Amino acid sequence: MSGVQTSFVHPAAEVEDGVQIGAGTRIWALAHVRQGARIGSDCVIGAGVTVDVGVVIGDRCKVQNAAQLYQGLTVGDGVFIGAVTPDGALKSAHDWGVTATFVENGASIGANATVVAGVRIGAWSMVGAGAVVTHDVPEHALVLGVPARQVAWVCRCGAAVKGAGRLRCAACGRELPVSTPD
Repeated sequence: MSGVQTSFVHPAAEVEDGVQIGAGTRIWALAHVRQGARIGSDCVIGAGVTVDVGVVIGDRCKVQNAAQLYQGLTVGDGVFIGAVTPDGALKSAHDWGVTATFVENGASIGANATVVAGVRIGAWSMVGAGAVVTHDVPEHALVLGVPARQVAWVCRCGAAVKGAGRLRCAACGRELPVSTPD
């Protein structure tokens, strides 16, 4: 049928029964999408990605090669995820539970970042490559390092914004919905 956008699953990918895949989504070689996962429309799931049981990924997301998205993770719309590993503290192989972890709309996570289970990555925030995120990241925050610490605010356009009081992006003119001490 003309105009109908279908999803694509590479023949070398493994998609288990009970997975929902939105229109226009592409899943590449060696990806493994586990039962009950939901992937929105127009997403790209890179080679070697693991999407665990029940993970929810919004629309227009890109998950880079080798990222591991574990049970309990919910990803909003328009999110970019480099190779990120949500990680939790396990007491033993038989004594663990699922902790909800959220990546909100428009957030961006750099390659090789580790996000501890139970953390919320705020909308339009950025996590630098290699960062270890142990606490919630506020909306529009730019965090870097091990452990990750906020170094600036970031606009929806991706530009870093520093200053005090009401913040306005010099690159695009948007006012950020955050307020800093004067």
